[in-house]
Amino acid sequence: MNLNELRDKAYQCAVAHGWHEENLSNEHFLCLVISELMEAVEADRKGKHAKVAMFKEWQGNSVPLTEETRKRRFMEDFEAFIKGTVEEELSDACIRLLDLAGLRGISLSSVPFPFHHRKEYKEERSKLTFTEWVYDVIRPIARYNKDNYPIGYLFIGVLQELFCKAEIMGFDLLWFIEQKMKYNELRPYKHGDKSY
Repeated sequence: MNLNELRDKAYQCAVAHGWHEENLSNEHFLCLVISELMEAVEADRKGKHAKVAMFKEWQGNSVPLTEETRKRRFMEDFEAFIKGTVEEELSDACIRLLDLAGLRGISLSSVPFPFHHRKEYKEERSKLTFTEWVYDVIRPIARYNKDNYPIGYLFIGVLQELFCKAEIMGFDLLWFIEQKMKYNELRPYKHGDKSY
């Protein structure tokens, strides 16, 4: 799956769930990216990490299920083994960036994906604590100025950084993005009337 396909899927899900009924600014959506990164900090501080093996084991149950039961089981297993973890929060940050790229019609096709990170760069980024790393990622987001900085560059830089951190931590961020998108698709309109 390329970044434009991910972008379109994130955006279409947000539209279908009513999240683009108002005309909101880039700054609004970028603040939501920051909020996901801060949730990742809290999850890291609490030591909350996904239990992928358990999730896959429970999802791999070969008992025949109705479509409705299969969807319910997916949501229950996601909530039990993935929700509220560092991995989920970082995938949420990616999804919010991809959604905004879709909303603004920004093509990400020029970006080689999957990302490849130099060994030296990963070693340098590994020296930061998780909280320091998040602070470093948030700085360009918070400094965004539509008059001085094309937002497409910001998306690419932050997405590369998120995938780099996942690689350093040893998990497949794309897999988590796909699981979270599937979870989001199954949620009710406006996720049960929560504010966006």
